[in-house]
Amino acid sequence: LFPQASTMFAQCTQKCASSVVLIALLCCILSPPAQASKSSEDIRCKCICPPYRNISGHIYNKNVSQKDCNCLHVVEPMPVPGNDVEAYCLLCECKYEERSTTTIKVIIIIYLSVVGALLLYMAFLVLVDPLIRKPDAYTQPLHNEEENEDARSLAAAPTPSGARANTVLERVEGAQQRWKRQVQEQRKTVFDRHKMLS
Repeated sequence: LFPQASTMFAQCTQKCASSVVLIALLCCILSPPAQASKSSEDIRCKCICPPYRNISGHIYNKNVSQKDCNCLHVVEPMPVPGNDVEAYCLLCECKYEERSTTTIKVIIIIYLSVVGALLLYMAFLVLVDPLIRKPDAYTQPLHNEEENEDARSLAAAPTPSGARANTVLERVEGAQQRWKRQVQEQRKTVFDRHKMLS
């Protein structure tokens, strides 16, 4: 019962994540062309005007089209009198900026769906998986035996002076020796059984 529930939960999580990603991709593909779907919040003209005479510098933003992106259309109210407007506008640097809020929304949806799927999977591993997997009566003695062999091989290995006894290299060598012994024992049992059968 529990393994079936875990597989059903994993399949449901995968289906939910894939459907959210599919919906986000469809929204991105089926969205109208960029020029037609540009809203007023997607475009702006930004004018950076430095200090001029007794007027401090200021940054002006306004939602205007690209052809109207200049000091005369963006800087409102004009901080200088009429005869100084041209000199003031020559100092201002205006840039036309545009962005796609639809693309930003789609990317955020995809990101949140992936993070949500990972959080669901983590919750499944933390909460449900320990209940499903009960300790096996056969593998537990084998695990204990391996730990005992580790302790014996570390105790039998000579420790060099000034070095730690439990270094990574010694662990790897101990594991390699255990693996060689296991392979030799398996060969011996296979050959013994072969002799008995023949």
